[in-house]
Amino acid sequence: MSTTTVSLADVLRERRRTGSRPGRRDDGHRVALAIEGGGSRAAYSAGMVLAIDEAGLTDCFDDVYGTSGGALNGAWLLSGEAQRWIRSWAWPEVAAAKVTDPRRLLWGGPVVDLGRLVHHVYEKVTPMDFDAILANPIGFHPIATDAVTGEAADLAPYVTDRLGAQTALRASSCIPLLAGPPVRVGDRRYVDGGLSEGVPFRTALAQGASHVLVLRTRRTDQRAVPPSRVERALLAPYFLRHGRAAGVAHIGRHRTYAADDLELAAGTTAAVPTLVEVRPALGSPDVTRLSGDLTTIDAAIDHGRVVMSDFLDRVPD
Repeated sequence: MSTTTVSLADVLRERRRTGSRPGRRDDGHRVALAIEGGGSRAAYSAGMVLAIDEAGLTDCFDDVYGTSGGALNGAWLLSGEAQRWIRSWAWPEVAAAKVTDPRRLLWGGPVVDLGRLVHHVYEKVTPMDFDAILANPIGFHPIATDAVTGEAADLAPYVTDRLGAQTALRASSCIPLLAGPPVRVGDRRYVDGGLSEGVPFRTALAQGASHVLVLRTRRTDQRAVPPSRVERALLAPYFLRHGRAAGVAHIGRHRTYAADDLELAAGTTAAVPTLVEVRPALGSPDVTRLSGDLTTIDAAIDHGRVVMSDFLDRVPD
């Protein structure tokens, strides 16, 4: 963790005051935004991202790290059009595209069709400006899990063109079994980053971030639980075929989340908080990973926006 004596709030305040621009800093800090995954639960971080952009703070960050749905929200932020499109998590026209459809199991298709998401929804329904993401001086780091080693992987080196960015988003969000086989990026195969680094602040710190703002999609009373015996039995053939190490990561990921919770709670309450998390409040709606309840998803977006706005109110000009 950083040993700086300047808090995250102070850095954000000063950067906003001075109009500091990414790629042209002189304050000696490297500030990262790290966005937790969680499928439809990422509606919460969508609202948080929306509040950050509305507050004019996007350019205060040097890098954006995202896992699964968090990577999707990070991409919207860096596209420059978050305020226009990020609420589409709850739009009927997006739901009508059937990115998630259990009926595809009947003919051997994936329950979650990520190709349909990035090559149809993000091309024709809610067009994502991938060129703007590539041109943005803020680094974009989709986090995935190496199917062979089970380790977290930063796919930023592959985000060099439109197809590379789309493929990285698919890899970061590739839920084992439900989204089909691992996604090939370069000469490796990847699955959902949530198996190895569901809350991607550790990679940010390892890569030199001095400050990290972490957007969470779980309340403090929500804990990751180990996979059930039935879930493990259903996934066993998948991991035997595509990567045993990823299977081990899947089984133990609840312990990783528990360690993350402890470190982030300590960082947020430190005397000089440089590692800070923002979470949905107690009592906020439950959103399941594959939820299609648009009313609940829309409420989660609103809640995330309010929670982040409240946090940012403590970072005055």
